[in-house]
Formats: sequence, C-alpha cells, structure tokens
Amino acid sequence: MSADVLVRRVAHGATALRGTSPWRPTPYQLFGGLFFLVMTLAYWRVPLCCDAGQHAAVVERLKAHLLSPRHPMADLPGAGSPYYSPYAVAQGAFARLTGLGGWAVVRLSGPFNLLVLLTGIGRFVRVLTPRPWAPVLGLGAMVLLWGTERAWWSGYLGLMSMTGNLGYPSTFAIGLAFWAWALTGARAGGTGGPVRYVGPSGLGSASGYAGVGALYGLIVLVHPITSIAAVLGAVAFVAGWWRGTGTGTGPAARSTAAVAGRWLLAGAAALLVAACWPYFDVFALAGDRSVDAMHERLYEGMPGHFWLALTGVPALWLRARRAGREAGHRWRDPLVLMFALECLAVAYGWVGGHYTYGRILGLTLVPLQFALGVELAAPRPWPRWRRGLGLVAAAGACAGFLTVQAGAVVPPALDPVGFDQPPRWPTYAWAAQHIEPGEAVITDGYYAVHLISGYGPDLAAPAWPDPALDEGERLRRLAAVRSYLDPASTRAERTAVARRYHVRWLLLTRWRKVPEEATVVAWSRETGEVLARVGP
Repeated sequence: MSADVLVRRVAHGATALRGTSPWRPTPYQLFGGLFFLVMTLAYWRVPLCCDAGQHAAVVERLKAHLLSPRHPMADLPGAGSPYYSPYAVAQGAFARLTGLGGWAVVRLSGPFNLLVLLTGIGRFVRVLTPRPWAPVLGLGAMVLLWGTERAWWSGYLGLMSMTGNLGYPSTFAIGLAFWAWALTGARAGGTGGPVRYVGPSGLGSASGYAGVGALYGLIVLVHPITSIAAVLGAVAFVAGWWRGTGTGTGPAARSTAAVAGRWLLAGAAALLVAACWPYFDVFALAGDRSVDAMHERLYEGMPGHFWLALTGVPALWLRARRAGREAGHRWRDPLVLMFALECLAVAYGWVGGHYTYGRILGLTLVPLQFALGVELAAPRPWPRWRRGLGLVAAAGACAGFLTVQAGAVVPPALDPVGFDQPPRWPTYAWAAQHIEPGEAVITDGYYAVHLISGYGPDLAAPAWPDPALDEGERLRRLAAVRSYLDPASTRAERTAVARRYHVRWLLLTRWRKVPEEATVVAWSRETGEVLARVGP
C-alpha cells in the first residue's frame, strides 16, 4: 500500500466523538519548530552587521516616501534602484503603520523569512519523497554540510551565516524558491508527498500554473540573482519528470500540448509580474556589471567553503542511476539536473567574468544536501553501503559544526571550547540621534560607512553600486571624499566638497584628525569614533 493512502482506523476513547486519531506532530514539525526557536534566538542575540545597514536604509527611505523613495544611501533620486522590491515595499509599509525604524523591521523580518524558508523546505521534500525524516535530515545537511572555512555571504544558509542574513531579502527569496520548486514538481509529476497540486484532469487549472509563474516573477523582483537558481530548478523539475511524448493528433498529443501550453502560461505570468513592477526595470539589470568585481572572491574560497557538501555526491549518483533504470535517462532526475544546470551557471560566471553568478553557489549545494537527506531517510534495515554513507555524513556534519557553525548557536557564556563567534559590529545610534534623516555624512570608518545610512542619514559617497546612481558619479563622489579626508587638503578644498554634496556631518575614526572648521558633538566610548558638525 502506498505511504500516501489514508487508512481510517476505528476511533477509541475520547477520539471516538470526532472519529479521528489525536494529532501528533511529524518529525519535521517537531524539529523544524525547535530549529525555528533556536535560530531566531541566535539571530536576535547578535548585533546586525554588514549588508543589514543597506537594507535598514531601504526601509527608512520607504517609510519616509513609500511611492517615490530617495536613493537608499545618498541625497539623490531613487528611481530605478533594485533595492525597492515588493519585499522592501512591504517592509516600508509595515514601518509606516507601526512607526518602527529600519533596524527594527530588518530584525523582525528574520523570523518571518525563516518561517517561509522552513515551510518551503517541508513542501519541497514532500514532492521528492514521502519519507517523514527526509526534510529533517535535509535541513540538517543544508545548515551543516558546507565547509571548514567560514562562508559569510547573503544567500548562504549555514548556521553561522544565518545569524547575519536571516532578515535579508535573499533569505525570503530562497524560501519562495523552495515553495516554487514544490509547486512546480507537483505539477510536473512528483508523487513523493501526500499533497498533489493538480486538479481532476491530472494537469491542474490554468490559473494554478499562472499562479506558479507569478511566484517566480516575485522571486525575480525580490532577489534577481536567486531567481536564476530558482528558474534553473524549475527547468530541472519540468524536464526531469515530464513524460509528454505524444505526437500526431491523438489524445496523448493533445495532452502533451495542453501541458506545454500551461507551462508557457506560467512563463508568461512570471515575465508579466516582473515587467509590471513600477519601481525599477529588472530586465535592465541583465547587462549591469557594476557588482561583478566585488563577487570575484566567491570563487577564490570555494574548496574551503563547500567541500563537506560533496558528501552528497554518492546520493546524487544513486538518484541518477535509479532514474536511468526506470526511465532510461540518468539525467532525468530533477535533483541531478538541477545540480548540473546550476554548476554550468556558476562556471559561466567564472569563465565570462560575470562573478555575480557566484551568488548562487549556496543554492548549487541544495541538490547534494537534499539528495543525501532523502537517501538517509530510507527505512531500516540499511545495507552496508548506506550505513557507510550515514557515518560519512555524520562525520561531515560534526566537522562542519565544530569548525565553523557551532558559534552561531552556542553563546560565549556556555562555550567550553571557544568556538568562533559571529561578527559583532558596533551600533551608531549614539551618532544618529544628532543627525536629521536625509542629512549627508562623510565617514572614514569601515563599519560606519556600512551602517550609518540604516538610521536615516545619507552618505556623500554610497558604499555599494546601485543602478539608480551612475557608477561614474559614485566613483567621483568616492574620490571627493578621499580628497576631503586627505591630511594635506586645505580648508577651502574641504569646504568646496562639503558644499557640493551638502555635507553636514563628519563621523571619523579615532586616528583621524578633526578639521579645524568642524565642531565635535559626540563620541563613542566603544570605538572612539567622533561625530563632528560642519557648516552652519
């Protein structure tokens, strides 16, 4: 009997009144709930850092002007900035309704994004297999089987990196990608889970396919680079499980044409959703190479960052072998095809110098990690080779946890070993309380240039490229800031820069001399940085 068949049992005791058995959580509901609690606490205990300042700044600009926000980090128009995605606009609307600041909204977004991610993983695995422990083991592999060197990038979902990026749009987009793959796989012919998303005809309604396409369009808008991996995954499920081979004019051919038409409808819906977003033109980003240089580092550390994920290669090979026996095409397994397509995309980024494609490296590991989880969820007794695979996977998980990931969930007070902890950046609320939103700041601090905009002030020179600001203009602004901070600069030169970019404040590190025309207003006991006012 299939594992998906519901067997009605005779109800006894109190349950006889309802005619059903008492509810019991599945292994994934139990362990997923515990993971949600632990990871949320781990995320909240660490000060937000890194790209969080950019995302908090986006919320602040939308909170001030929801329909026509300014540039996220400069006193410039913000039209065309891809940071103003549907996800960010929802955050901005939430901030306006509640009165919360950008930092608080980003902090609260972490648990929400984690919930979307965990539920998406559950649905995704149910399409692959009905084995109840598969999503638990897949989740464990996803957060532990990376490498023995820290990989800290947006979109990387190891335990350590989660403490920093749970509140980012990339995490939300990845959660949506798991949901999209689950819905795509169910329509393409997946039989693993107890829920099928198809109608009585076996094809599903046209509106359902359009809805799936709209979901992919939303992913494109929320995080364009994640959408590349999401679309490749969709191609893998459709190509891997679709058995439409009818030709001519018979019923089989009509069924094949109907399915193809529905997938074309899904693609059209995705393009329509992406094209209709009024804040920026997502298709114009295809030729933008302004952020490629900063992503070259993604390729340089690949072995140390990812080698433990290779534990899943035997499981992926087994899936390919089984697909070959059953269908005659080894590449027809969706996870195998997904891995191959994403590896090709990453390789294209390296060969062509489009290093931004390296951002999908984290999702390239998903087929390996979840193929391993599905394989190790097989019922016992296990053959010798599967026991060996389980031991290797357990050893890899322990190595990943002890070398990189443990510090994410083990606070220093309870740490008997001295695990590496997540980065702890200073906060700048002490400075922001003196600066009005929209006033321009010049700073020479690495932390300050990444974080101060999250409180509402602008930077004379934005830290990140943005299509809303011509890259040549951003570089000229950076050069002007360097000129201003040059010890050899004259008062007249500094005044000219300050007037050109409407600079009102200096936020300087403790080894930088405060210019004679500036007035010190506050300083930080934590970092020794000084806030000084310039101009009238």
